[in-house]
Amino acid sequence: MSDNKKEQAFTKLDEVIEKVVVVNAERNDEQSIFPRENLDALAVAGWTRVLIPEEYDGLGFDHLAFSEAAYRIGQRDASTGLVYVMHVGAAQTLNLYGTHDQKLRWLKPQNGKHLLGTYSTSERASGGHWWYNFSEASRDGDDYIVNAEKSFTTSAGKADYYITQTRTPGARDQCDISFFIVDSATPGITPGPWNALGVRGNHSGPIRYDGVKVPQRDRLGAENQGKDIVYNGVSPVYLIGLGAVWEGVARGAYDTAVAHIKNSIHKDTNKRLADYQAVRQELAKAKVQIESLGPWRRELAARLDALWRANAPQAELLIALTEFKVHASEIANLSAGAALTVTGGYGYKKGALERYFRDARAGIGMGPSNIIARDWIGKASVGLPLELFYENGE
Repeated sequence: MSDNKKEQAFTKLDEVIEKVVVVNAERNDEQSIFPRENLDALAVAGWTRVLIPEEYDGLGFDHLAFSEAAYRIGQRDASTGLVYVMHVGAAQTLNLYGTHDQKLRWLKPQNGKHLLGTYSTSERASGGHWWYNFSEASRDGDDYIVNAEKSFTTSAGKADYYITQTRTPGARDQCDISFFIVDSATPGITPGPWNALGVRGNHSGPIRYDGVKVPQRDRLGAENQGKDIVYNGVSPVYLIGLGAVWEGVARGAYDTAVAHIKNSIHKDTNKRLADYQAVRQELAKAKVQIESLGPWRRELAARLDALWRANAPQAELLIALTEFKVHASEIANLSAGAALTVTGGYGYKKGALERYFRDARAGIGMGPSNIIARDWIGKASVGLPLELFYENGE
């Protein structure tokens, strides 16, 4: 791939962000509007197919490019960034495990329409353990029937297809998992409402599958291959993208605060906010932390790309990617908090800084939540099993 092609693609990406994403950000947040216009513009520019081979009309780029795109989008609008990450993750999971027929039907534009995908995995009964399902598909001849209540599905009611997991029909235990590509137009799918504190445009509402028929040709991978797909197909691309969005939020909040304090003047002292040492120190604390994220993200993305090229298990980086997600989301909160501190009442008013503050908080709870993630990291540190599917470890 030529550097010139990638440079041109990033130029188009930046144009979409400035001319579409930025313009819609405040309106979408205030009215909880799904950022369809933003995703359509990203699709026309090719970026919703960033990891997809050219054979299927993709850009054929790598995780370095994907994570950079998620970071740039996240700087201006976290909702669009999260919808983008879930779509690219769903498409990449399909790219890794799908058949040629599935890729032709779901990854390539259909009659000029760019399809939007997403993950639909977590269930209320297992809380933040999104990989653990109680729902179990049944058989209808060679096809499948899905009955499930999913608790959080980004782009619920808006996506064209859902990458959905349940237990395999006749599952022996919770590790017998199968994945399905579910057409959103199939009867029996009912999305729930989304009304949240932050990321109000991403529509991560509940979704119910009631007797939804999935043809055999849209099972993703083999029956009972779901555990491998969770570890190597879903988690790596999801975690690098998620962390990149929160890095973008951290940077966006910081840049917005800096612009304000450089131009805001106290007339009684004839000083800018930037002239106060206390204000500068508060910003500096955030900036030092923000600067730790970019090099780490690029290193992890490069390692993911090396594993991908070698057809090696990407779950090798599960803990490192989880650490990055935790750190990025916490720095986003630190940065957004510092931005409100240094801008005072201005930052607290409805607007960009207040939105960054609300959006950043979502990163702490997004699966794996930072509480769960820290336990993973701690167990890995002392040689204990993660216990994702079995209480006493795997």
